[in-house]
Amino acid sequence: MTTHIKHIKDFIRSKKHHCLRKDTSLSEISVEFRTRGLSPMQRMSERFVRRLREEDAVVFPFERIAMTRTVRGDPDIFTEVERAEKSVGMWSVSNINPGYEEVIKNGLGYYRDKAVECLKLNSLTSEQNEFYTAVVADIDAIFELCGRYHKKAQEVGNETITDLFEKLPRCGAKTFHEALQMFRILHFMLWVEGEIHNTVGRFDQFMYPYFKQDIDCGLLTEDEAFELLEEFFLTFNRDSDLYRGVQQGDNGQSMVLGGVDENGDSCFNKLSEFCLIASKELALIDPKINLRVDRNTPQRVYELGTELTKVGLGFPQYNNDDIVIPGLVDLGYELADARNYVVAACWEFIIPRYGMEIPNIDALVFPKVIDICMKRHLADAKTFDSFMDCVKEEIEIECDRMIEISKSITIPPAPYISIFMGDCMEKGADISLGTKYNNYGFHGVGISTATDSLAAIRQLVFEHKSITASQLIKAVDTDFVGYDELLKELREDMPKMGDNEDYVDDIAVMLMDYFAESLRGKQNNRGGIFRAGTGSAMFYIWSAAEIGASPDGRKKNEPFSANYAPSLFSRISGPLSVIQSFIKPNLRKVINGGPLTMEFHESLFKDEGSIQKIASLVSYFIKKGGHQFQLNSINRVALREAQKCPELYPNLIVRVWGWSAYFVELDEEYQNHILSRQAYT
Repeated sequence: MTTHIKHIKDFIRSKKHHCLRKDTSLSEISVEFRTRGLSPMQRMSERFVRRLREEDAVVFPFERIAMTRTVRGDPDIFTEVERAEKSVGMWSVSNINPGYEEVIKNGLGYYRDKAVECLKLNSLTSEQNEFYTAVVADIDAIFELCGRYHKKAQEVGNETITDLFEKLPRCGAKTFHEALQMFRILHFMLWVEGEIHNTVGRFDQFMYPYFKQDIDCGLLTEDEAFELLEEFFLTFNRDSDLYRGVQQGDNGQSMVLGGVDENGDSCFNKLSEFCLIASKELALIDPKINLRVDRNTPQRVYELGTELTKVGLGFPQYNNDDIVIPGLVDLGYELADARNYVVAACWEFIIPRYGMEIPNIDALVFPKVIDICMKRHLADAKTFDSFMDCVKEEIEIECDRMIEISKSITIPPAPYISIFMGDCMEKGADISLGTKYNNYGFHGVGISTATDSLAAIRQLVFEHKSITASQLIKAVDTDFVGYDELLKELREDMPKMGDNEDYVDDIAVMLMDYFAESLRGKQNNRGGIFRAGTGSAMFYIWSAAEIGASPDGRKKNEPFSANYAPSLFSRISGPLSVIQSFIKPNLRKVINGGPLTMEFHESLFKDEGSIQKIASLVSYFIKKGGHQFQLNSINRVALREAQKCPELYPNLIVRVWGWSAYFVELDEEYQNHILSRQAYT
């Protein structure tokens, strides 16, 4: 790390720029908007314009990529009364990947001119007129703020920023440096408009032409380009504490590297490699790295990824093109679009530019389904197969319930981000009206808890007949008080998903198939479909608190495992058996995303041989048909010390579910869950 980069990193991590922040003066703007009778489109645009006016232009003498947020707060455009009248919350535009490539190349002036020309047409509807008017107003507000940045750069004597803002963002980028600064401007504005979890997408693909051109023509050496890349990565960490999420760090700044091009050929390149190395060297939570791989990916790529995992950042997350691409095609995605997929904030698979999808709209909680069926149907079930028929029916009922709720979801307009999306500018239609793909995704939560519970029911109630249905139900309802021997048997002696036993794994296969089939052929309120997934998001804690104990021996208030992983108290043989268990379901059917998540003690990464072995394990998972894999390097001793003395561990990073965070900034329940996960040694 160069002295220049170290200085900027220390500056950001010490939060010295936070002294420049102020609260927004627009906290009551929704009341004003309602009084004036503004439409949702007008409200979004006016809030955006006025928020940018509040921003101070901040340029530091040492920086080469500028733009720092100075205003705290995201005022609502609707009053509480208006939201109540709508009976549902508006679903903010989030977890989508804007088409950065075209906007970086064309510049915002190109889109302003296009909107102005469209406004001259007599054939516009009132909605189109409102949209193009908002686009012009938004772009003008961006130009005004960037003009102030240009002036401030001159005042502080930063010639580099002065030169960049002389043409950006009005004109398109011509160099790697300009493209990086352009991205920073565009990305910054998304947060100001109110979008959340704004993903980076296939950065190594749309930035590579600028990178290669500058190196080939001698404008930059590789070392100079790498230093610029590291400074760019640091910009993601400037304001991330102001970005909304369930916990600090849950900000969706997800970058995708590698994968295949539209012809199916590998496109891992020098910039892909530089990104992995830069992330390892900086050791910060953003951007969060996703690596697209397949059966032909060289071992060297897996080793680069494992070197990054060794640092303890909780990424890269591996995504298997051999499963994801055909899985998306099975759902109706065009092959070229499927080959261009990216990862949303956590793990969900989405399409850049053409996807206005909500991949995390709700969650099927498998243990809840088992709990309902056990109490309603177990006593009357004559066979385990007949009981599973009840489970299948209840999954369909639960899916239908979620589908019905989703019909009331509405999305507020977003004129600025619409510039990046599909053919919005050509049609004069805001992104809230939809693009090519408007699908919804459901998480699948607690699969191992549900599977282990059903295996225990099959063995104890139907095969061994060592306990009756009513006795098991009573034990679960009383949280196993007075059932110590049964609790021990359930937790320690019953077969568990993760031990590579078909007896239990086949149940998981059935549950996943039931989930996918319950959604097949059903349409959402925006003309899209529903996708089943294997992720948990925050539901692994939230939902576990709602249902009490479960027949696998999980006690009340004990959480489920995060994502797609064995139960927290399972005594698993080792990582290989976990992989063998969790690749048995047809993962193409549940391709909304959700990684097999495993923790390894940091001692496993101690030398080159260990790195090669773990890289080979990842390669094995991919070649055997796993869809998504996420490894963590942890040290429980350090984590417990950090709980006691957080001030001594400000930079300790952990993976929470689909994102990484600083351990000491998490709520205690999330810290404790991380401490409870099995770490392989």
